[in-house]
Amino acid sequence: MRLPRFALVAVAFVALPVRAPAQPAPAPGGSIPAARPNDVMSVDSILAALYASISTPARTKLDPDRFRSLFAPDARLIPTSPRGIRSLTVEQYIRGSFPVIEQNGFYERETARTMQQFGGIVQAFSTYESRHSAADPAPFARGINSIQLYNDRQRWYVVTIFWQAESAGNPIPAEYLPK
Repeated sequence: MRLPRFALVAVAFVALPVRAPAQPAPAPGGSIPAARPNDVMSVDSILAALYASISTPARTKLDPDRFRSLFAPDARLIPTSPRGIRSLTVEQYIRGSFPVIEQNGFYERETARTMQQFGGIVQAFSTYESRHSAADPAPFARGINSIQLYNDRQRWYVVTIFWQAESAGNPIPAEYLPK
């Protein structure tokens, strides 16, 4: 029995061993940013570090190495919009979003979370609120970050963040709001 070529490729791909590197992929310039141990020791700590690493007052620099250090090699950030999705590398996100965040100020915080875990993988639905200033009385945006995490028995890594903002036609369901 002959298998079609795509079936052979699929079988070969599934049979490949999976090995997680000990650190994130190198940043431009070659050095690998080391994660702060407290940022990556638990699911709670890595999610807190993730939100903190993109939150800053206007006209203040973010720490791109802290942000980089949270991610697994080849991690993706995937925003949605009415036009579809875009898949960004960590470096593409830093180049495209950090200048806007630093200029205008941005604070994002988690308001609720549902989570599933199997061994060293976690899927978290993290409901967020975004503000331009920590003192803003109301958020300018809310939504859900679908965050996939991996633990290599030494630390946690962000593998994917796939998010969608709330809209009038797509409100956040009650089960994903704070209790």
